[in-house]
Amino acid sequence: MTRHQKRLSVPNSWPVERKEQTYTVKAGAGPHGEEGVPLLIVLRDVLGYVDSKKEARYALEQDSVLVNGKALSDEQRPIGMFDILAFVEREEYYRVFPDEGGRLALTEIDADAADSRLGKVVKKQQVAGGDTQLTLHDGTTLLADDDTITQNDSIVVSNDDKSVVAHFSYEEGALVTAVDGEHAGEIGTVDEIQVTTGSSQNNVLVDQDDGRFETVEDYVVVIDENFTGDDA
Repeated sequence: MTRHQKRLSVPNSWPVERKEQTYTVKAGAGPHGEEGVPLLIVLRDVLGYVDSKKEARYALEQDSVLVNGKALSDEQRPIGMFDILAFVEREEYYRVFPDEGGRLALTEIDADAADSRLGKVVKKQQVAGGDTQLTLHDGTTLLADDDTITQNDSIVVSNDDKSVVAHFSYEEGALVTAVDGEHAGEIGTVDEIQVTTGSSQNNVLVDQDDGRFETVEDYVVVIDENFTGDDA
């Protein structure tokens, strides 16, 4: 397997310019799958806090860069949708949020909002002992006592003890953002969920102040006003 990543072939979500250079850093193993952006790209290309991989490694060795409340040491660790980045010495906090076109962008938030993160439930199952296990969009798994949480709902997870501190149901009237497809980055309210037969995905009609858009169920995530960036 190659250790290099060509810029022209990076996922659309990566916030990099494709024609400036031939190669960029490759994401390591971790959450978010192929959509995850290496932490080095966030530190160097997005925020401009470091100029090189060497500087990034030095910064991480100081335990001053936290992702979801945990200090990281790997500059290739994938960063993705709804992750929380905290820069302790700078007292700066950011949420990774989908921007127009599907690129991941950073929304500045306050310290209190950095204590937890949003996750979309992509799978729910019973495990040994009768507990309910939830799998989130980034691969995180956790046990939950709330039986009302179902697939496609969103939950807010504490960075401290991984407990569920809020639950947003996927239903008509819910506030959602599109995270992929033609309408990535757009926000609106679910007007109708069109259930399709067979293996096809359900369609979702989303109302906005100036109209509406249609997308598929996998592309929408339930949020609330605190996650849009408007109140940060």
